[in-house]
Amino acid sequence: TPDQLIDITNVVSPRTFVKTKLLIEKMAVGDLLEVRLQGKEPLENVPRSVREHAHKVLSLEPEDKDQAEYGIHRLLIRKT
Repeated sequence: TPDQLIDITNVVSPRTFVKTKLLIEKMAVGDLLEVRLQGKEPLENVPRSVREHAHKVLSLEPEDKDQAEYGIHRLLIRKT
């Protein structure tokens, strides 16, 4: 169960990672964050940027398997 949840499905890049990063900064080490995101750029950039900031990406799964390519996904992150 995530400690925090953020929905950035309506946010335009590059603000997708900025909003995610700001929430991660407020969290305690070890906390879990679930991010709802969609679209090619956020699906590529947000997980990559999370890793570059030394946090752990635990999973990235589509909400609907029929819209797996660029539909809404759930990204689970552990703050390190």
